[in-house]
Amino acid sequence: MLKEHFLISGLAGKKKLTGTVSIPGAKNAALKAMAASILFKDEVNITNVPNIEDVSRTADLLTELGAKVALRGHSCRIATNDIHSTDLASEISKRLRASIVFAGPLMGRFGKVSFPHPGGCVIGERPIDLFLEGFQKMGAKLSVENEGERTRYMLRVTGKKLRGTELFFRIQSVTGTETFMMAGVLADGETIIKNAALEPEITALAQFLNACGARIEGAGTTTICVKGGGLLSSRGGKFEIPPDRIDAGSFLILAALAGKDMEITNCNPAHLESLIDLLRSSGSAVSVGKNYLRVRDIPGMKNKKPHAINVKTHEYPGFPTDLQAPLVVYLSQAAGESMVFETIFEGRLNYTESLRRMGADIVMMDPHRVIVKGPTALSGKDLESPDLRAGLAFVIAAVIAKGDSVIHNVYNIDRGYERIEERLRAIGVSIERVSILD
Repeated sequence: MLKEHFLISGLAGKKKLTGTVSIPGAKNAALKAMAASILFKDEVNITNVPNIEDVSRTADLLTELGAKVALRGHSCRIATNDIHSTDLASEISKRLRASIVFAGPLMGRFGKVSFPHPGGCVIGERPIDLFLEGFQKMGAKLSVENEGERTRYMLRVTGKKLRGTELFFRIQSVTGTETFMMAGVLADGETIIKNAALEPEITALAQFLNACGARIEGAGTTTICVKGGGLLSSRGGKFEIPPDRIDAGSFLILAALAGKDMEITNCNPAHLESLIDLLRSSGSAVSVGKNYLRVRDIPGMKNKKPHAINVKTHEYPGFPTDLQAPLVVYLSQAAGESMVFETIFEGRLNYTESLRRMGADIVMMDPHRVIVKGPTALSGKDLESPDLRAGLAFVIAAVIAKGDSVIHNVYNIDRGYERIEERLRAIGVSIERVSILD
């Protein structure tokens, strides 16, 4: 079995990184657009698709269902007319949290679906009650089977097709919003989603579906109304995936820590207002353009440390939970005491023990809160990437640390960050991908 790790030589706290980082398409938008292809009677052409593991696994999932998928470079063509199965493959689904969104278009088009409990990063409890209850309200019958140690859920409409209904989400859910927005496209009648998530990727998907014949109103607000109709048609149009705001935000945090003059291009700064405001409030100089961000040394501020700030994760447009781990690394270099309150996932702060081994002064108050005291010098260590976002945070920590670090289990990082080592080397990071046979 081939295993890979990153070997990183740190900068020992010096700000040396220079150059430009280009941001790829958003992982979370690409995966949902690929699932949405099931709603179409003709071929779907998606552009600016990131070259990451989760996209490859989603393509595999579609292929297992019978779809024809062509991934070339940053383009993806999908034809779903020959789909012959509505059973999501267990081995793929257990590695991919986003597999749950396939239930929406499959139920809408075929009236049935079966799937295992979805996988993905282990960052706390991620129940699927919202999905099961929602489909039952739309007229589906649920049955459950055990596959050894795993559970498989089977949903089937009791009538001819899903029925539009009103759904209220007790907790805002991005995946839930996208799933039922897609389910409503082919449902009978009107589907209303209340307390819907507001993420820009949802708006982008709705705009594309509407351009192809869907009738979705309110995407980007807390109430979305979907009027059901027939299969969609791309009519040769393309869906361009918007830039990945989490990727851009991660590089912005790195720039604030170690950038001498770094520019982040092909991004949408409007999607990162909460992070930009926090960095500026803590003393980092961030310049904002129409589609770029820049961090550089300013005379009189050289080697000046940022100061502590308190952070609370929140659904968009609040501070994103997916940037919480990189920001904790940033706060370890800030003067004073910061509190980080993770409100979305109760297991998402577990990675902080590894940062403590590097020298960070972090105290876990409870599963949702940590106190970070700084600045503290970090030292290179051997670290195991526990999940996608914490893995990238370890890379950032290794870049600013003194000495060498080894980041294991880089598959987790590859799931969401395209060619991360190549983009880091281009701005001056000493990083090498090492492959070994286990």
